[in-house]
Amino acid sequence: MILATGATWGICAASTAAVIARPFRWPEAIWAVAGAALLLLFGLMPFPAALHAVEKGMDVYLFLIGMMLLSETARAEGLFDWVAATAAIHAKGSRARLFGLVYVTGIVTTTFLSNDATAVVLTPAVYAAAKKAKADPLPLLFACALIANAASFVLPISNPANLVLYGGKMPPLGQWFASFALPSLASIVVTFLVLRWLERKRLAGECVSDVERTPLTAGGKAAFVGIVATAVVLLVVSALDMELGLPTAIAGIVTTLAVSAIAKSSPLKLAREISWSVLPLVAGLFVLVEALDLTGVIAEVAQYLRTLSVDPAHGAAVSGTILAFGSNLMNNLPAGLVASTAVAQSHPPRLIVDGLLIGVDLGPNLSITGSLATILWLQAIRREGEDVGFWRFLKVGAVAMPLALLAALGTRIALG
Repeated sequence: MILATGATWGICAASTAAVIARPFRWPEAIWAVAGAALLLLFGLMPFPAALHAVEKGMDVYLFLIGMMLLSETARAEGLFDWVAATAAIHAKGSRARLFGLVYVTGIVTTTFLSNDATAVVLTPAVYAAAKKAKADPLPLLFACALIANAASFVLPISNPANLVLYGGKMPPLGQWFASFALPSLASIVVTFLVLRWLERKRLAGECVSDVERTPLTAGGKAAFVGIVATAVVLLVVSALDMELGLPTAIAGIVTTLAVSAIAKSSPLKLAREISWSVLPLVAGLFVLVEALDLTGVIAEVAQYLRTLSVDPAHGAAVSGTILAFGSNLMNNLPAGLVASTAVAQSHPPRLIVDGLLIGVDLGPNLSITGSLATILWLQAIRREGEDVGFWRFLKVGAVAMPLALLAALGTRIALG
């Protein structure tokens, strides 16, 4: 029994590390699925348990499908390029103003399309706008990376990790705003102030405001309408306390088909551009976490949450902080899965669960390895010829994340 438990932990740890490090530059999904396959191959996990773990992620898969379709449709029709060029024009020659406009655009994108959309779709557009404006792209790219996490708990739809932590069943929208409206504002403002101060030298001076902006096509306008309509639908669905996955998938499919018809393009060509590997990645991580649960380690985490529940305010501060830093050791998606399973077993007070959500969403701003969105952001800027090393990101994250975490958790705890 001890040997089997050790082997399970070893496979889960190695698989998670490989997801973060990407040996041989192989996709993250390969390592997550490989870890799940090894658990089954060595008899460390029953097949029915693995199948059940995969099924538990159904709402998350549907949510991701819808969001990826919306994001790729908007990208293909030039909506994000148009928005970024518009920001460069309205900067009126000021690098600092351009930084602020990019930051606001990142808030809107993250809030209504999820942090992955900000990392994958908005980042290349911002880079292109920076080059056109002859501005240093690095502060603007950092703005994309940090706001993708700092604004990811404005709405339930802003981060797939939100679905994971709450097991696919989100709190009613009114309760969500009561819990996270002010903490989100604190997170966004503090992150902006810290990043603006850290990058003040790069943001000094002027930039070019005469940037070419291609007029938005009919397809681009339709994509925008589809995104707004999707946001409205999801707000209504969330207010009705319904699962978000299926409505998001339907909205993404309908928008994609409508825009393709207007643009007279093939939706299949657009679908081929989507990184579908994120789905087996998430499924594999669900299996790994289920395997850990079978060893009893998550039961220990659940017991610790019960201990913290004696004093909810203290418990929220401690658990949120531990999860925030822990997310950088094992990535926030598996960390959120572990926390979600522990919450389902321990049923801690809402304040502690909210603290955990702030930790799992905001914690990844510490390092590149913290979240899938940040890893995708790094891949996006590398395709543009830029690169940010682990230590360069950490120098920014080590200041921005703890201060924003303190502000967000402190605000949430003060609300009671």
